Amino acid sequence: MARKADFPLNGFSNMRQNHYLCTRNQNHTVMSRIKLAILDFDGTLGDTTALIVRTTQATIRELGLPARTDAQCASMIGLRLVEIPPVLFPEHEIDCDLYAATYRRIFHEFDTDGAVQLYPNVIETLKELKKRGIILTIASSRSRSTLIKYIENLGMADIISYVLGADDVKEGKPHPEGIIKTLEKFGIPAEQTVMVGDTIFDIEMGINAFTKTCGVTYGNGSRASLSKADWLIDDFSQLEDLV
Repeated sequence: MARKADFPLNGFSNMRQNHYLCTRNQNHTVMSRIKLAILDFDGTLGDTTALIVRTTQATIRELGLPARTDAQCASMIGLRLVEIPPVLFPEHEIDCDLYAATYRRIFHEFDTDGAVQLYPNVIETLKELKKRGIILTIASSRSRSTLIKYIENLGMADIISYVLGADDVKEGKPHPEGIIKTLEKFGIPAEQTVMVGDTIFDIEMGINAFTKTCGVTYGNGSRASLSKADWLIDDFSQLEDLV
């Protein structure tokens, strides 16, 4: 049965949308004929949770905002920085640009060498998928500059073919703009694409773009929050069994 996106794909013509909309078979057990894997970074490839939460708490303190728990801060992962204040502090009017600028400055101070590492089996799995001819890309709510730095420092520069950060799109997750731009870049239809991520924002972005979806349970999302995904994996290496 064909899926309906959760909201109109504003900014994309019907012709462009229809080129990528596909029929979803809910009974698929493997990702047949996958040619493109679009990967989230934070919580999927890179273990950044502690660094993000630490930075968020420091930002909250510096701006004199109401206290939030580490869990509440972690639940914001997947949103762009300017989108966080209205969600994390719905009862307050906050200068979103000031919040984002403060966060970026503090993050830069905390992001020392070795602060971010890849999850187990990420590099080995990416190399195997690339060897099979699958195109590997990243679509993240993180800034492009830090993405490029991590890709280079963590040994993925020769593996990842295309990168979209928060500043490369007009609409953040779960809007499908990032996926649609990637599909158009490579000329690959949605039914031959999988979106892999650790939060509901990643999974809903994939659903809204009519791709297959795979949730990773070791990141920032729970199994319950990822229940809309076509597949769930507990270790990144299990992706090899699905493509």
